[in-house]
Amino acid sequence: MANQLNAFSDEQIVVTSLHTEVQRSYLEYAMSVIVGRALPDVRDGLKPVHRRILYAMHELGLTPDRPFRKCARVVGDVLGKYHPHGDQAVYDALVRMVQDFSSRYPLLDGHGNFGSVDNDPPAAMRYTETRLASVSHESLLGEISEATVDFIDNFDSSQQEPTVLPAQLPNLLLNGSSGIAVGMATNIPPHNLGEVIDGLIAIIDRPTLSDEALFKLIPGPDFPTGGEITGTKGIHDAYRTGRGSIPVRGIASFEEIQPGKGRQRRNAIVVTELPYQVNKAGWIEKVANLVNQGKLDGIADIRDESDRDGMRVVIELKREVQPHSILAALYKMTPLQSNFGAIMLALDGGQPIQMPLRHMLQSFLDFREETLVRQYTNELERTDRRLHIVEGLLTALDSIDEVIEILRAAPDGSSAKVEISERFELSERQADAILAMPLRRLVGLEQENLLNEFDELSTIKDNLERLLSDRKERLKALKKDLRKLRKSFGDERRTRLQTASERAAEEERLANLVAEAQEEETVVELTRKGYARRLSPRAYQRRQGKQEELPTKLTELDDVTTQTEFAWTTHNLLIFSRDGKAFQLMVGDIPIAQRQSKGQPLFNLLPDAIGNDPDAVLPPILMTEEVMTQQIILVTAQGKIKRLPLTEFESITARGLVAIKLKPEDHLAYAVIAELDQDLMLASSGGRLLRFAIDRDQLPDTSRNSQGTQAIRVIKGESVVGCVPIQNQSKMLLVSTKGYAKRMQAAAIKRSSRGGIGSQSFKFSQNGDSLATLLEAPKDADFTVMTSQDRAARLRIDRIPVQGRSQPCDRILTPARGETITDILVSVDSTDD
Repeated sequence: MANQLNAFSDEQIVVTSLHTEVQRSYLEYAMSVIVGRALPDVRDGLKPVHRRILYAMHELGLTPDRPFRKCARVVGDVLGKYHPHGDQAVYDALVRMVQDFSSRYPLLDGHGNFGSVDNDPPAAMRYTETRLASVSHESLLGEISEATVDFIDNFDSSQQEPTVLPAQLPNLLLNGSSGIAVGMATNIPPHNLGEVIDGLIAIIDRPTLSDEALFKLIPGPDFPTGGEITGTKGIHDAYRTGRGSIPVRGIASFEEIQPGKGRQRRNAIVVTELPYQVNKAGWIEKVANLVNQGKLDGIADIRDESDRDGMRVVIELKREVQPHSILAALYKMTPLQSNFGAIMLALDGGQPIQMPLRHMLQSFLDFREETLVRQYTNELERTDRRLHIVEGLLTALDSIDEVIEILRAAPDGSSAKVEISERFELSERQADAILAMPLRRLVGLEQENLLNEFDELSTIKDNLERLLSDRKERLKALKKDLRKLRKSFGDERRTRLQTASERAAEEERLANLVAEAQEEETVVELTRKGYARRLSPRAYQRRQGKQEELPTKLTELDDVTTQTEFAWTTHNLLIFSRDGKAFQLMVGDIPIAQRQSKGQPLFNLLPDAIGNDPDAVLPPILMTEEVMTQQIILVTAQGKIKRLPLTEFESITARGLVAIKLKPEDHLAYAVIAELDQDLMLASSGGRLLRFAIDRDQLPDTSRNSQGTQAIRVIKGESVVGCVPIQNQSKMLLVSTKGYAKRMQAAAIKRSSRGGIGSQSFKFSQNGDSLATLLEAPKDADFTVMTSQDRAARLRIDRIPVQGRSQPCDRILTPARGETITDILVSVDSTDD
């Protein structure tokens, strides 16, 4: 026992503290994980398991032009020869290299079920088949040999494996990489092949290229699942420092769908692309849970209509919600918008380094140049060896008779070889080649082939020596190889990049859409073509500052703003349809528009009961507290009128309220706010004006379901074209369809009783002319004339003289043939300073 205790001498015992030993052992373990498993090499962009899979498949001959082979065979070879770990880990790595939604440029082709974006598991390796993809076969394995890269023993020293593949493309940037090591992690986004090659060529041509110029060539990641990158700050942070947060969102559009036969059409959000690495099934489940928990209102149904042609997730919305607000909530509450945390960490010289974009590109170029030098050196050596042999054969052919005599006289092969070497001053290898030369080499054609081969080898040698001695020529060859690969494998960018101005506008719009549902100031604009848009007061002021003045001559315009209301989001708009119904729309339900957006059709924001005709509604009335104390005057095209208190329309359901009953040939023409101490001026298309008091005698209180009484008698073929509440000192503007106009004092029309024919107040100068409209004409105002051919002009009201009822009219505009003036809009804001 004592002998056993003394088995270790003092020289064999190393005294060390426990914490030092633990620290050293842990660091060794950490580095083995970092270098041997988790982090990719900056040169070929591969981790050891991926490199071993590709090399094993190369040895098996699974090239793109060969049949697929079972994945189980590939995994078995990798495990048995190079990677003694779990088979599932190797198969998972192989599967990822096949998936086109995981890799921007898949390195393997697959046959079978390799999973999906729904996180469905792949089939077992005994069912799936694989082979090398063209891009990996050509750009990673095309030049592999012991002459171009270093080889080392495998785990049991029975095989040799490459320490790195001779990559011709920066695969680390093209496909990206992710991994968790000990105390560090990497998460490199994929990029577009064409853009990366452009960046490499630019660095070769201009080594001092600025970061700004480089970022224009490589503007950002290009994810295999597409999507949209919002903003460039995170990209530039990652490219400059090696770390940054890149916001990515899915691609969604708005559609109007038919849910089913007999059902009303509804708005829907259709998602066609998701951010990188977002599980589609998990995202759909997340949305459904939010709806079920009451955290996301307004969604009626969600369906996954994806097929082999692409992704399509349909989110059907309820009728009363706005698509933009739901989409904003999806961006905020679900992974439809997420941040890609870029950590550009890789092994460089065996050491883990967080490197900026330029470092990655330069490291690859240095490696590629080193590989080319080794390749050219090896090719030069092989060329020299062959050229040496060919020179000996040509020397022997030039003196073939003498060579034959030496062979005849020689007692054995060794003597013949020595004699030939001494006689023609040839090397031992050349003499061996002459002795091994078949008789068919004596044929004239064979001699000519040897001469051609000598010339070709001489040219190749000169080129190789030039490439090795001249770095500019070597870099030129490198650029040529890159351009060839770009032509073969380059494709269009999939991920959209949002510009800074687009990002700012989007942030402003989303900030308004996801704002808390509290009362806030806003501006509502309505256009002639029936569009509604809502702006913040600040955005409205900016819009007004940049708004161009309308021309003073009739000019084609896309659309014209006809009504602007300064309101609060809690206010309601009272909207009358031409068939006599009233509807309500909360101001906050009108989506916030971007600065140059034309908004949404107003009838799309209203219930189905109003119909789909943009001309079926009258200009909305803003229901403020002050307005609610006043009266609403309804006038039809055939001259029927009724007065109602606005309190009748305080509460309206989606089905609407009947405001006035109409005859089949009649329709509601005007709905105006008035007070009981005012007068009402009506105009017929024949140029007649009728004025009467707004009081209970002329306009008695009626119910909503009544037809009303006759306000003005209209002749057959005419209709009511004006309805204006006035004071005695008001001035009126009358404009005809042919472009004639006049101003006159309201006092020129004597007050009479409701139901009369009115006084002729407009004399027509052309046949077929008729009164287009009657409006109040404030002092120092201007008015916009709109025609049936979507043309408009803005004129000053003070250009039109004030005239009496019987005086002639002035022509202010000349419409084109067949064109008529249809609408007039008076603006109180003067164009004068």
